[in-house]
Amino acid sequence: MISTPHICAMARERVQAALTTNPVRRYGRIVRSNGEVLHASGIRAPVGARCLIEMEHGPALTAEVVGFEAGALLVMPEQGTRGVARGARVHVANGGAAPLMGMCLLGRVLDARGQPLDALPQPGASHPWPLLGVTINPMARQRIVQPFDCGIRAINALAVLGRGMRVGLFAGSGVGKTTLLGMMARHARADVVVVGMIGERGREIREFIEDHIGTARPRTVVIASPADDTALGRVHGAYRAAAAAEFFRAQGKHVLLVVDSLTRLAMGLREIGLAAGEPPATKGYPPSVFGALAAYVERAGNGATGQGSITAIYTVLVEGDDHVGDPVADAARSVLDGHIVLSRALTEAAIYPPIDITASLSRPMPSLVSAGHLQNAARVRALWARRGEKQDIIDLGAYAPGRDKLLDEALRRAPAIEALLRQDAHEYAGLSAGEAALAAVLAETVP
Repeated sequence: MISTPHICAMARERVQAALTTNPVRRYGRIVRSNGEVLHASGIRAPVGARCLIEMEHGPALTAEVVGFEAGALLVMPEQGTRGVARGARVHVANGGAAPLMGMCLLGRVLDARGQPLDALPQPGASHPWPLLGVTINPMARQRIVQPFDCGIRAINALAVLGRGMRVGLFAGSGVGKTTLLGMMARHARADVVVVGMIGERGREIREFIEDHIGTARPRTVVIASPADDTALGRVHGAYRAAAAAEFFRAQGKHVLLVVDSLTRLAMGLREIGLAAGEPPATKGYPPSVFGALAAYVERAGNGATGQGSITAIYTVLVEGDDHVGDPVADAARSVLDGHIVLSRALTEAAIYPPIDITASLSRPMPSLVSAGHLQNAARVRALWARRGEKQDIIDLGAYAPGRDKLLDEALRRAPAIEALLRQDAHEYAGLSAGEAALAAVLAETVP
């Protein structure tokens, strides 16, 4: 026979277990629609919580709490509001957003919600990872001490990247940005490549995977959120790509994270912020957008001792090739470790990849290369910059040789510098090849 105290203890354990599991599910109702934002009354949840909205026909919609007002939560469905009826039931989902990760993601193409886009079965990932990432103590991060071989001769010679850098790729439309990203994905010396295609045209996704990634696909994870996705879907696509890179970094892998583009992530954040009632500030962007961009970029970089690294390339779209005055471009420069600028003038001159070496910069480069390499890079930059400054006078025929020794040398060495910049899309040029090509430009005797 079980004693009375024993029975009381068992009862307390069962009550405690029942309270812990929280079997009571509280439902609210959708009472109002305002664009992509729905107003749900009758439930309580913090900002960022996940909700499920019941549909009359089909599965429930996943939504996120983006704000609240008196008597209602502001929720935004990941797949849009189409089909949601007034009075639809809504409840808070258990747990936060934590997509499942695993080595089985390599070689796969997924959407912003983790669903396969490559006609293959659902990957059997089993390791949850927070969608918003895991914060690393800045004092525990490893320093950038090793150069990163991206396979691009102009970068490996004149703007050497470091393993764990966050780099911005600034470009207008139609100047060869996609081709350069594909070259980096194929040629970069990284264990894993994670590509986040955010807001891209749908047709470009398959073309990029088949034509540009090519042989690197077995070590590549692609998260695609095309232009017709919702604002929340595009944001979650970018966050899922960063979460995948963080997972592989925690496994000790050296990861190349390519996000195309940071600008469209900012646009998605702007749509969410404005829909939630946040006032516009700089050129229509709410203040929260720039804080979110900084937090997103900080997720990349080197991990703690025993972990790997994330070297990140974020594309930034500039309107009309104007790199000054764009709020997203200015915010990106302030939080990134370097930037690569693509020039439309070089594209028109058929110099590919069209990297503007005078405007591109790698801040950690002085600590990654030898003094001789750094000196040669500075010299070639000076020559190329002087030629660009005087190009109009040269084209008019108003310059007489002998007036400017630096310009004279720049004109003599211009063909060799152009040869250094040119690189076929399927050609690999490592760090040693880049340094050797740079030295050869200055060592060559020209008449």
